[in-house]
Amino acid sequence: MSQSLLVRGLVQRLEANDYKALSTPFRVASVDFDFTAALLGTGGRSLDLILIVDTATGDFGDRDAASVRQRVHSLSRAFDVTQSRYLLTVILAGASLASLVEALSPICRVLSIEDAALGADGVPSSAEALEALDDHIRLLLPLDLQLDDNVEATAPADPIAELLAALPTDLDQELLTGLAAASIRGDGAVTRALAKRVGEVLVLEPGA
Repeated sequence: MSQSLLVRGLVQRLEANDYKALSTPFRVASVDFDFTAALLGTGGRSLDLILIVDTATGDFGDRDAASVRQRVHSLSRAFDVTQSRYLLTVILAGASLASLVEALSPICRVLSIEDAALGADGVPSSAEALEALDDHIRLLLPLDLQLDDNVEATAPADPIAELLAALPTDLDQELLTGLAAASIRGDGAVTRALAKRVGEVLVLEPGA
């Protein structure tokens, strides 16, 4: 069964980001589920299950909102029965179906993409086309922190130093410094640092 160019491009892009395509139909709680495409995350995204629904030319009734809604609801119930912790995402590829998005949103994450500039092999035709495709599925992709080419890379800033520098200078700097240093060791260390400083500055009246 052939996939549309848009679905093929989505599958390839997700596979390039460590998702693994599942054979369909796949079985959950002794029930077979058929979708145009399904992918499972790996590593830190191993609980991400992605379903691609081809609302333009897809099989399995993908152009019928009621059929798609029924299958996704059934899969969600099967996960409940098996106590599975999968995070379900449905990508609607092709014609936008607002009623379907509304119906599926309470039970899963829904993404939608109507079109993409892809070559015959399903690969985005340009860097701009790749960026546009990624924008539609950004929630499923690794965080990409890119430095501006015109900005010289510098060492990461020290957030504690920045915090101390932003505080008023008339505060007890020794106390603040001690608390900041202790904060990376947990609540107990902060409590001890606070008690130590209070003991240093507290002067009791004679006979108190």
